[in-house]
Amino acid sequence: MRGDHQTLALLLFGVFVAVTLAITTWASRNRHGSAEEFYAGGRLFSPMENGFAIAGDYMSAASFLGISGVIALFGYDGLLYSVGFLVAWLVVLFLVAELVRNCGKFTLGDVVAARMRERPVRIAAGTSSVTVSVLYLVAQMVGAGSLVALLLGGTSGAAQAWTVIGVGALMVIYVSLGGMRATTWIQIVKAVLLMGGAIALTVLVLVRFHGDFDQLLRTAADRSGHGDRFLAPGLKYGGDWTARLDFISLGLALVLGTAGLPHILSRFYTVPTARAARRSVVWSIGLIGSFYLMTIVLGFGAAALVGPEAVRGSNAAGNTAVPLLALDLGGGAHSTGGTVLFAIVAAIAFATILAVVAGITLASSASVAHDLYASLRRRNAKPRSEVAVARLSAAGIGVVAIGLGLLARDLNVAFLVGLAFAVAASANLPVLLYSLFWRNFTTRGAVWSVYGGLLPALALVVLSPVVSGGPHSLFPGVDFQYFPLENPGLVSIPLGFLAGWLGTVTSHEQADEAKHAETEVRSLTGAGAA
Repeated sequence: MRGDHQTLALLLFGVFVAVTLAITTWASRNRHGSAEEFYAGGRLFSPMENGFAIAGDYMSAASFLGISGVIALFGYDGLLYSVGFLVAWLVVLFLVAELVRNCGKFTLGDVVAARMRERPVRIAAGTSSVTVSVLYLVAQMVGAGSLVALLLGGTSGAAQAWTVIGVGALMVIYVSLGGMRATTWIQIVKAVLLMGGAIALTVLVLVRFHGDFDQLLRTAADRSGHGDRFLAPGLKYGGDWTARLDFISLGLALVLGTAGLPHILSRFYTVPTARAARRSVVWSIGLIGSFYLMTIVLGFGAAALVGPEAVRGSNAAGNTAVPLLALDLGGGAHSTGGTVLFAIVAAIAFATILAVVAGITLASSASVAHDLYASLRRRNAKPRSEVAVARLSAAGIGVVAIGLGLLARDLNVAFLVGLAFAVAASANLPVLLYSLFWRNFTTRGAVWSVYGGLLPALALVVLSPVVSGGPHSLFPGVDFQYFPLENPGLVSIPLGFLAGWLGTVTSHEQADEAKHAETEVRSLTGAGAA
């Protein structure tokens, strides 16, 4: 796949990068240098704007490329990702959005530290937030590499490597210069583009099958080589009890992980009130729900029209299913329609990656500066110096994400995001819920809860088939696989909750009743919120 579509796609890439850099330049000229401006965009965004930005932050390369690819390869079992990502928003809406907006200022650490000893809690929360963010960034880097490798007509390692490096450099520029204001507008533009592209492809797939969804599913099943098994549970997660437990583990991680993602939590601070935060989530649920329903059509459409073998031949993990589908819907590799549609979809996917990495990098750099740096140098950490540290940390996080992205470039991006969700659900969600709802929760419980979920999750990933012991592992030549599940959530999420409870009941510290009462009133009413 060489020629005109390469030129057109690269031109559209260039246009989007130019537009986003212009937004960043504009935002950098309108900022005042304050921490509130850098971290929260001055809290000036409306619920609709923030809802579009949340959707733009959440609908990542894993959504557009990875989920459709998993459905194209494994049929029904791939639907777990779409369902899990969508259902997770009910947890965010009912348990997190309004309370976090009322209790916090910029980060997860603010919410937990409101009624605890600040330093140990902020260090733990900051460490966990950066870890989750880096894992999420790796998935976006892998998606970018897969996309450009397809665009350039092969799987050139050099092309993938330079793409990952380029995306890393751009995300550092966006965050360092523009802060939250630029990042939010980039995400709004990206959300509009992504929804438009997904709607267009979905309509074209349904038109190809004359609106007969049943015929679409039957054709996908016939072409899959698995027959009716393609439309039934178990093709990927039903081989044995290990696979079934992996299915449960992944489901837990997806449903519970969203409420612990730092870049999603930080979006609730960009609106002026808790009511606006709740309305933002309602807007985002509408957009995200529509999008994930469309990924089902796109995944089965890729299986029916392109075929799992062709998808797997282009990218073993299925990350290029949607661009290949666009090429087919437009008329094929040598047609003008195929060239144009492929280029547009590739550019939208690339825009998706750039916008999401900007949001994640901002959230992680905020955790480094506002939680870690401010805790370790509390007396000297003035707002302006804190912002300077956030800009520097964005560069450091970018370097780490680039290195890991190069290492993990052969893994499915939706699967990689599943790991990030598992760590978020294990380390961030328990401490967040305990802090908001448990009267007797203590500082030791908070610290144990974070590390009690974070460390087991990371250790189990290292000891899982993801890293070693199999042909598709990060290190296929060695074998130190001792944990059979690919996703650690089934074990690490309960451990996070258990560690928080154990740390609290064994602590000699008495919970501060006055601070809990203050937090409770503030979380429910918004009184005194930033």
